[in-house]
Amino acid sequence: MYTPTEVRALAPIRANIENRSSVPDLRDVFLCHAWDDRQGAAKDLHDLLVSRGVTVWFSEKDVLLGSPLLREIDKGLAKSRVGIVLVTPALLRRLKNEGIADKELSVLLARELLVPVVHNTTYEDLREVSPLLGSRTGLNTADDSMPDVAARLADLVVL
Repeated sequence: MYTPTEVRALAPIRANIENRSSVPDLRDVFLCHAWDDRQGAAKDLHDLLVSRGVTVWFSEKDVLLGSPLLREIDKGLAKSRVGIVLVTPALLRRLKNEGIADKELSVLLARELLVPVVHNTTYEDLREVSPLLGSRTGLNTADDSMPDVAARLADLVVL
């Protein structure tokens, strides 16, 4: 399922996932995405992950009306085993403007808990906006379908 290169690159992430498994109320995944993708690709990935038994922190489901968005995101980041960054053209635009997705990405980059999923864009485009994120081994929907990407992520995070 994974190439030898991917296995080597994802091994530290898997180790961190296992180390964090004792945190109470922990979600498997924090799904970082652009606001513009919340009803499209991000929701699709969320639904596919949930259908595979992955617990996902997803702002559209986890931030209640009237609650402080940034504080809820902060709690979600703290209580997730790994961050999945859905890299789309919309996310690349948002990162340039240093919005909320940029803040989420900064937290995720500071830890070995991050897997990029490139969708409808390229790693070259990503590296132009975020060389750090673009240097991470991840998945690409140009190589695997979104259901296959979700299956690979589920294999990585479900203990």
